[in-house]
Amino acid sequence: MNTASHPEKGSTAFVILISFVATIGGFLFGFDSGVINGTVDGLQTAFQSDSFGTGFSVSSMLLGCAVGAFFAGRLADTYGRRTLLITAAVFFIVSAWGSGIANSTTEFVFYRILGGLAVGAASVMAPAYISEVAPAHYRGMLTSVQQIAIITGLTAAFLSNYLLANVAGGSLAEFWFGYETWRWMFWIELVPATIFLVALLGIPESPRYLVVRGETVRAEGVLARLYGRAIAAIKVQEIKDSVAGELHGPRFSDLIDKQKGGLRFIVWVGIGLAVLQQLVGINVVFYYGAVLWQAAGFTESDALAINVISGSISIAACFITFFFVDKIGRKPLLWFGSIGMAITLGLVAYAFAGEPVDEAGNLMMSDSAGLLALIAANAYVFLFNLSWGPVMWIMLGEMFPNQIRGSGLAVAGLAQWVANFLVTATFPVLLVGLGLSAAYGIYTFFAALSVVFVLYFVHETKGLELEEMKG
Repeated sequence: MNTASHPEKGSTAFVILISFVATIGGFLFGFDSGVINGTVDGLQTAFQSDSFGTGFSVSSMLLGCAVGAFFAGRLADTYGRRTLLITAAVFFIVSAWGSGIANSTTEFVFYRILGGLAVGAASVMAPAYISEVAPAHYRGMLTSVQQIAIITGLTAAFLSNYLLANVAGGSLAEFWFGYETWRWMFWIELVPATIFLVALLGIPESPRYLVVRGETVRAEGVLARLYGRAIAAIKVQEIKDSVAGELHGPRFSDLIDKQKGGLRFIVWVGIGLAVLQQLVGINVVFYYGAVLWQAAGFTESDALAINVISGSISIAACFITFFFVDKIGRKPLLWFGSIGMAITLGLVAYAFAGEPVDEAGNLMMSDSAGLLALIAANAYVFLFNLSWGPVMWIMLGEMFPNQIRGSGLAVAGLAQWVANFLVTATFPVLLVGLGLSAAYGIYTFFAALSVVFVLYFVHETKGLELEEMKG
């Protein structure tokens, strides 16, 4: 990649290229999250596990995600953003291979947790790296590609699982070299994970990390490749000025407000953004889509088709954000999305309310209620991926001052994955105990709460250099 830029003038193409390399981590984030869906029968048969054991095998990755997100930010302050992304790529490779070769639940869970560490690290480090190498005027556009990559990875995993099962005759059938098809579903991930690792070897370290670590000469060299030599020296000085009051390397204690005590306000805003993104219930649609629509009375075939539609709508919405986030701004998109999600989730809850159930407890929805639920739910998915889906990651990658970016991301990333786990784990309980209408009523409440949160606590970052971020 050395020939992609000129040290005198810099290169926009080089900035875009290395940003897209970082977003392969987002693709693997999505793929690793989605691949498990086609392997459940194989896991249960191979390990002879009960429903609890199978459920733990499926959800074990989320444990690694929370830990990976928390420690990645802090470790990236010590060893570098690029180094942590390379480590994540290695973990993706080991996890993909080990998950497919595992012969016991314990062995499988170990490798899935390794994959979770990689997902957690990639979820916070990819947007952080892009924010630290991209110019302010199109930084949001490049960072929004992360969400496109995540959803594309999910879709690729679903498609890969479908094709393998279709060719082999089922996930339990023997495939190449005598191994069951479900094992190959995991091994397919070796291809993009290896590409990610090799591509990362050709990208530079974050110049802002280098300045904070005192490696100004190396940082100026990277900035010259990105923006040109004339701008590089100025930018190095701006970065140095932004951390001038700090006489030590980044550490978690930097998150404490020295005057008031407790966490800095900006850290609480980051945690709020991360948690609310999950509490509006988006992963219920992604993880339980088929269960949701079958509970609403649709056939299994219809439910799977609706999932495909939802995925396509998600990608389309992300592309709209890609083109407009640096023109409209982050806060307006979040606010518009919050209002829209509150309305559409409310309509979904209304559609499910009062509908009769059969002897098995399944909803028997009228055609009009079913149509309303279908349209409102997909409108919700569209609005989420137009706003909170990509914009939350954009904000987390750029809103923290240089000195606390890694530590701030660590705390916000941990909060995001804990909230993800809570929403994912509680939906089956809500479905059985309270019903779909009540469950969506809860998500509606948090969507409405996010309107107020954005209005009063979120500050616009569009067009600001990272050195202008205040904490």
